[in-house]
Amino acid sequence: MTTIDQLPDSLVDVAVIGGGAAGLNAALMLGRSRRSVVVLDTGAPRNAPADGIHGLLGNEGVAPTDYLARGREEVRSYGGLVVTAEVGAARPGAPAADGDLRFEVDLADGRRLTARRVLVATGVRDELPEIPGLAQHWGHGVIHCPYCHGWEVRDRSIGIIARGPASAHQALLFRQLADDLVYFTAGSALDAESRDRFAARGIRIVDGELAEVLAAGSGGVAGVRLADGEVVERSVLVVATTLHPRLQGLGDLALPLEDLPGGMGRRVPAGMGGTTSVPGVWAAGNIAEPMAQVGASAAGGAMAGAHLNAALALAEADAAVVASAGLSAA
Repeated sequence: MTTIDQLPDSLVDVAVIGGGAAGLNAALMLGRSRRSVVVLDTGAPRNAPADGIHGLLGNEGVAPTDYLARGREEVRSYGGLVVTAEVGAARPGAPAADGDLRFEVDLADGRRLTARRVLVATGVRDELPEIPGLAQHWGHGVIHCPYCHGWEVRDRSIGIIARGPASAHQALLFRQLADDLVYFTAGSALDAESRDRFAARGIRIVDGELAEVLAAGSGGVAGVRLADGEVVERSVLVVATTLHPRLQGLGDLALPLEDLPGGMGRRVPAGMGGTTSVPGVWAAGNIAEPMAQVGASAAGGAMAGAHLNAALALAEADAAVVASAGLSAA
């Protein structure tokens, strides 16, 4: 991703921090409403390791980089700006004379953007368990989502690495896609009900700690070595990640965080249209809905963009009423 647009010196309506599906779709909605909007993005999307995006009608199998490139051009076609930049700090600024909100966004290279509203769409970071050999296969031989990657690994030998209660549900979903399934408890407790379900569905349970993930000569996954030395051959491994909101440099916005169930990580809670408890700040995409695929993230961004535009329109109408009353009194 190359820098094309220059950061404006003037006040803009909305600063969108994060240029994935949510951020770009929000910017698209705002641009179509003739709002001045700047998207700030580092060009490092969460799904970069994936070969293609799936489950998004009309974009099945499109490479993530191509999808985002098209999105950036669509935003620009309506006057929006997309700037390659890392945000160093973002904070509320002094309100305008009419009481309208202001936010200052400092970039790592020293530039500054001032905006009336902020949308945080920075996504999440996936933390993998510390099993030797696992991380190198992330996005290919090691996956996490049956809807993102399941069809591509259908009918292969699949291993589920347990990380908590949600992993048992994950196993049942992947059983729909393949007959040869192994569930590695990896030190996690597995209740009797799940064991009964697995037995009925032909899912083999392997207890014990995992020592390492083995690579095949082709570079893919060959299997898993247990702590006792046993090797279980698998060509695909499924593991839930711990999700960490990407909030570097955004601490001064004081966005709240809440824990996800089952120790799955954290998220920024957001209400209708991406509203947060911080006045003037919206959140959309995986930072608010960590399980959302590209399509759902884009939809969340569209809703946030529309909600932001409506909030700005109301603020402008109220300011006009006050100004009109002042003129009448004079």
